Amino acid sequence: MRITRTSTLLTLTLMLTLALGACKSSGEVKTEETKADGDITERMAKEHKGDKPIASGAAEMKPARPVTGVEVVYGEVDGVQATGYLSMPEGADPATLPALVVIHEWWGLNDNIRKMTDRLAGEGYVALAVDLYGGQNADTPDGAKKLMMSAMSAPEKANANLGQAIAFLEGKKTDKLGVIGWCFGGGWSLQTAIAAPDKIDAAVIYYGRVGVEKEQLSKINAPILGVFGSEDQGIPVDSVKTFEANLKELGKTADITIYEGANHAFANPSGTHYEPEAAASAWEKTTAFFAANLKGE
Repeated sequence: MRITRTSTLLTLTLMLTLALGACKSSGEVKTEETKADGDITERMAKEHKGDKPIASGAAEMKPARPVTGVEVVYGEVDGVQATGYLSMPEGADPATLPALVVIHEWWGLNDNIRKMTDRLAGEGYVALAVDLYGGQNADTPDGAKKLMMSAMSAPEKANANLGQAIAFLEGKKTDKLGVIGWCFGGGWSLQTAIAAPDKIDAAVIYYGRVGVEKEQLSKINAPILGVFGSEDQGIPVDSVKTFEANLKELGKTADITIYEGANHAFANPSGTHYEPEAAASAWEKTTAFFAANLKGE
């Protein structure tokens, strides 16, 4: 599916899907949105206790080919410019490449996310790292918790932000479009696939919230790649298995991997939880998944 040139922004009405608690039974999700958001934020805080947003091994690896990255304004939300980081292979014409929307982890759009965006661009993509924190990022778990809670208290702003990111990439006349995110961003990757089924051609979820009703999951057209850890208490394995079962029942294309022994954030660009073997395997799956679904390789 080729991205159209229309400049019409997405109308994203996913308030119900942002009841982000773990599934209590197949297809069931909490309806108290604020409470559910608080639950997921508290769970993330526990998972990241004592963590620091240092560059992980994932962020330290060089792109497969030289890339050029620049800061860009990709839209405006409530009168405030939405700024992000755009990277692509050096000398490339974006109209000849597929594109990726890259959604940061709970620390925010920091230099580690920029480096990871460069790695993705080096695989042959126009990669746009969005900013859902309004230009802020965190140095401590407490700071990240506050930023995450603030973003999740106003989901309409995040929806509008992501819609403008898609419109920005449409303006580059890129070919197919994928989305990827880690942790906080992993949940938003899923939400984007639900909100923009006619735009998103592939979605990758790294241990993001998946407590979403089957009715919402039924809207997805894109194949899904999900990467999770068996020891992750923030995104419980039971909720991942329910998510996988619901997708299968709906006839959706999904590849869900739960890495035994891996904790939350094991492949994050930032943090001290990096697990090299699991992260390397997940990266290999990610690049192969995008190549198959966005390049036809």
